[in-house]
Amino acid sequence: MKFIVSSSSLLKQLQQISGVINSNTVLPILEDFLFSIDKNELTVVATDLETVMRVKLEVEAKENGRICIPAKILMDSLKNLPDQPLTFHIDLNSYAVEITSDNGKYKVMGENPENFPKEPAADDTTSFTMSATGLVTAINKTLFAVSNDDLRPAMTGVFFEIGTDSLTFVATDAHRLVKYVRTDVKCPQADSFIVPKKPLNLLKSALPDNDSEIRIAYSQNHFFVQHEGAQMICRLIDARFPDYKVVIPKDNPYRLTVVKSDFQNALKRVGVFANKSTNQVALNITGSELQLSAQDVDFSFEGNERMNCQYTGDDMQIAFNAKFLIEMLNAAEGDEISIELATATKAGILKPSEKEENEDLLMLVMPLMLNN
Repeated sequence: MKFIVSSSSLLKQLQQISGVINSNTVLPILEDFLFSIDKNELTVVATDLETVMRVKLEVEAKENGRICIPAKILMDSLKNLPDQPLTFHIDLNSYAVEITSDNGKYKVMGENPENFPKEPAADDTTSFTMSATGLVTAINKTLFAVSNDDLRPAMTGVFFEIGTDSLTFVATDAHRLVKYVRTDVKCPQADSFIVPKKPLNLLKSALPDNDSEIRIAYSQNHFFVQHEGAQMICRLIDARFPDYKVVIPKDNPYRLTVVKSDFQNALKRVGVFANKSTNQVALNITGSELQLSAQDVDFSFEGNERMNCQYTGDDMQIAFNAKFLIEMLNAAEGDEISIELATATKAGILKPSEKEENEDLLMLVMPLMLNN
């Protein structure tokens, strides 16, 4: 079997899917890409058994066939080649692969494609479409709040809550919660499922941030995303997501409004002096002044800053994890952020002061005990 392909377009497509491959895998075949030629189309697949990613590209070929090629050595060699046509000669009996470039010849040993894991079939799926930028934005705004605690599997992914005229994405690690709603998505029925963190991370890199259409489908156990020639399939998390609605306070009467960039920079500066295990920064709010303070008693570190704010409510002091607040501010668009508060022990709610079209973002953060 022989085919000719551009080195740069092959590398570009392989980079989209190579993140699936784990470096310390149990099955050696999982360190390979599966190459399949059908007419003049090359399909390349990578999997870690939980997630499958597939890309397609045009090649010159006279025969059809399949081969597994070790991913690392192929990627490393392509990264060092200038853009040029590459000819792959494959012996389908011995699985020897010979790659010829303008100036060189390279040989690697492939593997039997029959040993490569079969991908899940898209049976009994429900599907809908949305824009690529809509999904990329949703992932960017929620993924940072996903839990890394494997003892709570439901929280190690993003919860997709499907309505007939909206799609809600929720992520929480029990210390903070992000709820992001898209109102420009039409779905056939109300449903819900949890998508793991790793495939969403891979999707974020593979999808373009534009208005091109992507097709999303899901079955009882799997999640499918298709965009032009690329496809991703992953296993859903089989767990029950906590009832997030009961956690969101209905009535936080006090409202603090700050310039987002000023607040974020002040948190970064003051946070340097906070205790490294809690990252605690206390906010002292009086009238139109917000004072941020942090200290690490063990090292006698202390940092204080003042800034202007708009505030309606009783004077109060409340403490938060500065790292959490900074990550949440990164996810919010706009120049100003409003924080809704009630007492020093009740969750604070962060919202952008101005809503973007077709979207609604709410972020909740639990306070820390004040060190008085």
